[in-house]
Amino acid sequence: MITNTLPCTPRFIRFPFSSSFAEAGWVSRALPVICLEGSLVRLHVMSDNERTITFEDLPAADLIVDARYLGGTAGTIRDDPIARLLDVGNQGGFRYKGSPRQGTVKLAVLYTSRAETDWPDALDVQTGVLTYYGDNRTPGRDLHDTQRGGNLLLRDVFSAAHGTAADRQNVPPFLLFEKAAPGRAVRFRGLLAPGASTLSSDDELAAIWRSREGHRFQNYRARFTVLDVPSVPRSWLRAVLAGAPTTTSDCPPAWKNWVDSRAYSALVAPSTMVVRSRTQQLPAETTERSILEAIHRYFSRWPQGFEECAVAVWRMIAPSTGRCDVTRPSRDGGRDAVGQYLLGPLADRVVIDFALEAKCYGPSNSIGVREVSRLISRLRHRHFGVFVTLSYFNAQVYDEVRSDGHPIALICGRDVVDALREHGYGTVDEVQAWLEKMFPGPGQ
Repeated sequence: MITNTLPCTPRFIRFPFSSSFAEAGWVSRALPVICLEGSLVRLHVMSDNERTITFEDLPAADLIVDARYLGGTAGTIRDDPIARLLDVGNQGGFRYKGSPRQGTVKLAVLYTSRAETDWPDALDVQTGVLTYYGDNRTPGRDLHDTQRGGNLLLRDVFSAAHGTAADRQNVPPFLLFEKAAPGRAVRFRGLLAPGASTLSSDDELAAIWRSREGHRFQNYRARFTVLDVPSVPRSWLRAVLAGAPTTTSDCPPAWKNWVDSRAYSALVAPSTMVVRSRTQQLPAETTERSILEAIHRYFSRWPQGFEECAVAVWRMIAPSTGRCDVTRPSRDGGRDAVGQYLLGPLADRVVIDFALEAKCYGPSNSIGVREVSRLISRLRHRHFGVFVTLSYFNAQVYDEVRSDGHPIALICGRDVVDALREHGYGTVDEVQAWLEKMFPGPGQ
């Protein structure tokens, strides 16, 4: 999506495509443009393969995976598209029809803006597994004593998910929406079932500890499976909201199979060749950028220390990493660390060797062909490589690594921040304390 702004009278309009827009640099191809309300109007250029449902059409619309549902233009809370789509309320991450405290929830919506650094909700489209955090996100309350009862709902549905088919009949369907553009628009990401076939019950729902300003508290980390349901029919949603069993007619087959036998048919989308842009490799939020700046500043006079930090970050991303040794600067042979990745059952591990290289570059200094070629040239047969940086990989080296099939994990600045956030280090102060504890500098 391409955006631009210009002064305009507040209103919502749709412009037909004109070559004059392209000539002026507004758009690059024949796509619809939307002008939004506000003292500045933002023109949104939508890709021609993106399905968009207008605010007026929401009450009768089916839920189509990855389709965008537009909000209203009145400038009030009534512009919320989820409330117009479904009778589940118009605020919060947990929205539902019924009461969690009375056990009468018929349908539930999980909404994420993916903007809370302490609570990094994430959907892995290659496995179909969603990680979603509960609603006890500040200290001062018990784990289940939240205003909207979201954690209470999580506790009950995950318990029922491991019960009988009759128990799962009482589990409400969960629908995942995430923030989109423009304005209040949302994107539908799928129909969810609690848990996943590849996870233990402890991994599916875990109470994790966090701290804020010295106060400790617990919140849930829940994992759901996005079911292989391309479109959720409106007729089924109406029936469920009216109190019908979730396995009533028009029920998606994947949902019925889960209720009947706890069989997960996940919507998986293996990626094509991925070449992330500079924007995709660097964090956009101020707090996230400040985290990278803090790490860069910490190791600016002690670059060797960043090698150990890179290993720690890699362990966060790849927890099955076994032994990993940082090499001496004079003998590293182009590798800052060498290690082993462990596969298979605990009683009979398969070991794959890897080499890791780390560069403590700032965000304006990219990793190029020369740096990555150094690592590639030293990879042995059946080994893989890991390259960790606080910056980004330029387009040429990214394309060459992926096109040539080099087995190298490219860990950029955004990946570093995401890994830290997932492990409870979501602010500059928390990251600074982690650095000082884990990597005390020379003489400390």
